[in-house]
Amino acid sequence: MSAQIYIGLMSGTSLDSIDAVAVRFEPSFELIASHSEPIPPAIDNRIRVLFNPGDNEIDQLGNLDLELGELFASAANTLIEHHGLSRDQIIAIGSHGQTIRHRPETHFTLQIGDPNTIAEHTGITTVADFRCRDMAAGGQGAPLVPAFHNGLFRHSQKNRILVNIGGMANLTIIEADPEKPVLGYDTGPGNVLMDSWIQHHQQKNYDADGQWANTGKVIPELLNAMLSLPYFSETPPKSTGREQFNPLWIEQNIRSLASTPEPSDVQATLLELTAITIADAINRHQLDNLQVFLCGGGSHNRQLRARLSTLLQPHYLSDTAELGLDPDWVEAAAFAWLAYRTLNKESGNIPEVTGAKGFRPLGAIYWGS
Repeated sequence: MSAQIYIGLMSGTSLDSIDAVAVRFEPSFELIASHSEPIPPAIDNRIRVLFNPGDNEIDQLGNLDLELGELFASAANTLIEHHGLSRDQIIAIGSHGQTIRHRPETHFTLQIGDPNTIAEHTGITTVADFRCRDMAAGGQGAPLVPAFHNGLFRHSQKNRILVNIGGMANLTIIEADPEKPVLGYDTGPGNVLMDSWIQHHQQKNYDADGQWANTGKVIPELLNAMLSLPYFSETPPKSTGREQFNPLWIEQNIRSLASTPEPSDVQATLLELTAITIADAINRHQLDNLQVFLCGGGSHNRQLRARLSTLLQPHYLSDTAELGLDPDWVEAAAFAWLAYRTLNKESGNIPEVTGAKGFRPLGAIYWGS
């Protein structure tokens, strides 16, 4: 059993790359290899076009679905070849795909990156389309990583909250008491607003270490306007995406100001928005003896971490590297785990997290050669 390997593929709302990992789950979890495949700028641009309703969407989506499938397959093949992995030992690939729409209010979600193409180009059984079954059972289809977090990071004496800061930010609440249910939900924006603002003004993909945000000052009126969004006060289960948090939303809130703000001040405000909405969600649970661990790209933003550290005092704050898994690879490992669960006919969701009517096996299986 120890020779059985699963590959996880993840492309998030930040569009920074496709992350690929090879892992084992038996006899215990082990990260064997990892690889990050850049998304070519031309494909990145076409994905961003599809984020918003437009013309000729069906043809655009169909073509991009196949091209992303090839790119996901390339990431898996490169991982295998660069690390000398045996394909005979790889049981399956779990591919999240690229989210194009997430409309939990209408029970609709769409991820592209054709799994038929992945299975064909790698020869390996591929499990994909993880979110739709949960939605069919009345759930939000997200977040799905809390079940993996619970399996890997639970502590018998410490309460723990895992915070994934990708394009969106989501929490997993794991109390030490095994009788308490695991909870999880999207708190709101992670990197998505900061990334889009710096891309517009400085043509950079992200604000490294929050350096640009650190040069600005928080605009209280803008921050308060953004915090008044009803989503932040809604009770879970809840999930969100670019449909809500996007450049248009930023501009709408800026137009409510008496004067045009400095771009750096807006960036500082967006960072503060992310920090406050994460910290408020954590503090709302009023847990003692709490450890908070970050993962995802936002865990590297030093300014964001500093604000979270202040807002979360006296709670302990670190990242998942301390728990044995690099924060960059947690989500990809989670989708390898979901594929593992699916092929073993086990559930992948947590009803208390997503709101589904019960536990469900997730994903469709596309057999390899």
